[in-house]
Amino acid sequence: MASHHAHEHDHGHHHGHHHGHSHAPATFGSAFAIATVLNLALVAIQAAYGVLAHSMALLADAGHNAGDVLALVLAWSSHAISQKHPTERYTYGFRSTSIFAALINATILLVVTGAIAWAAIERLFAPQPVAGVTVMVVAALAIVINGAAAAILARGNTDDLNVYGAFLHLMADAAVSAGVVVAGLVILLTGWLWIDPVASLVISGVIVWSTWGLLRDAAKMSLQGVPPQIAPGAVRIYLQTLPAVVEVHDLHIWPMSTTETALTCHLVMPNGDPQPDFLEVVYVGLQQRFGIGHPTIQIERGDRPCKLSPEHIV
Repeated sequence: MASHHAHEHDHGHHHGHHHGHSHAPATFGSAFAIATVLNLALVAIQAAYGVLAHSMALLADAGHNAGDVLALVLAWSSHAISQKHPTERYTYGFRSTSIFAALINATILLVVTGAIAWAAIERLFAPQPVAGVTVMVVAALAIVINGAAAAILARGNTDDLNVYGAFLHLMADAAVSAGVVVAGLVILLTGWLWIDPVASLVISGVIVWSTWGLLRDAAKMSLQGVPPQIAPGAVRIYLQTLPAVVEVHDLHIWPMSTTETALTCHLVMPNGDPQPDFLEVVYVGLQQRFGIGHPTIQIERGDRPCKLSPEHIV
């Protein structure tokens, strides 16, 4: 597991490297295909009847569903690309495409939502007749389709930020569509036309609220920030309390993809070579405690200063 190398500081070290990858299930592609087709059909129906019924709420819901289709296609594409083998130039492979996909998806969804909200505000000052029954029927259909698509997707790997983001959007869509049904009923019973643009603005608020966290996490990951579910302080404490370890430096934790995390660090062990199974125990501990499946650990005696030991040096 460990091997000796000459180091630029002219002191011996062990360099241990371990792989542990989480792969999506084989049905991942078919689940995405079914969910995408269902949502494409729904977008077409909602957009057509949104125009025919003069309903901003239906158009807003169609926009949200279009965002879901985008999320599904991006997640599906990035999953396919991530399966490509590493190359001489791309030694980590292409897993990080999943991070970019999540970032693009969140950004586009927020931009589309802003356009829908602006149109709804304009409609508030110039209300138009709305076909309440049509709005209710189409929105009810959306609840069924979104619920079915979310159920199909839930069988996949929802630990993946992309898949979880797509699943979250589908569930939010089902809830939003329920709100559109209520709006259609209120319009039907009262004739209050302002309900429709107000419902559209509420939908826009729901989209922003549900997307902001995804955008934040994806942005942090794209900057190689420590994944949000991992506490770097806890990782450092775990490494520092290992037998015979007196110092931990050059510790880095970053996402290789939306599901895989890498770690590199230097462990100072003045007594020299660790026990034969030391690195294996550390790897298992990092995987089980923190979900870190791709660690690279360097062992140093500490007899000579390491230029990477100061915290501010990367």
